[in-house]
Amino acid sequence: MQPSSIVTLDQVGMTYGNGVKALESISLTINRGEFAVLLGLSGAGKSTLLRTVNGLHAPTKGTIMVDGLGELFPGMGTQKRLRSHRQHTGMIFQHHQLLERHSALQNVLMGRLGYYSFWRSLFPLSEQDQRIALDCLERVGLIDKALTPVKALSGGQKQRVGIARALAQQPQLMLADEPIASLDPASSHKVLSLLRDICKADGIAALLSLHQVDFAREYGDRIIGLAHGHIIFDGPPAALRQHDLDQIYADQTNGPLPDLALADQTPQPT
Repeated sequence: MQPSSIVTLDQVGMTYGNGVKALESISLTINRGEFAVLLGLSGAGKSTLLRTVNGLHAPTKGTIMVDGLGELFPGMGTQKRLRSHRQHTGMIFQHHQLLERHSALQNVLMGRLGYYSFWRSLFPLSEQDQRIALDCLERVGLIDKALTPVKALSGGQKQRVGIARALAQQPQLMLADEPIASLDPASSHKVLSLLRDICKADGIAALLSLHQVDFAREYGDRIIGLAHGHIIFDGPPAALRQHDLDQIYADQTNGPLPDLALADQTPQPT
């Protein structure tokens, strides 16, 4: 039985206004239920790739195809397709991106806002949304913290609230940008195990960037190694060899690229 694809990138490139090429001819398919890990140096293109898959960056060349929507950036109707794609794409951030003074439940409810118009989102959400949010908190083991302000939670608990918020979107695709970078090893294992188990149980495709090779090998179904905006390795963890890691983590002759995903630059056509 052939795997069901969620997102397919075909020869995708990203060039910024200063001429720096963040991604070059990236072709890959992310399948339903797959737990894929991106490895690479800072500046290799991992964050840019995640934001391109999420539709936050339009590629300067190539195409992105999304299951049920077709091409993501074809011109006419792009905004409607982007809205639908983002509704069903959960995003987990390195620094949580939570409202610290709000409760865990209020933060998880933010994951439901994408299903409402701006004006409707100004009013209290429905009982159904409340039930979905509470169920998500229960699944990440934080139902007892539902009314606790996020600022009172530990780093690992905050990241689990972030997972619950993304899960509240009822996503088909989960993206995570360095989700364990600020966590201790025990919390990192708990977060990655929880995220993987939820994605497997719900058939959610996951693509996350990590710096830790050992965690990538332990939790990933698939490892995608990036260097200089190119895919250097794409395969199962068991196939990853030292020479692959040497290529992925080779020193870049001109120094690492800047964090292009967060830079205030405008992509230019190539």
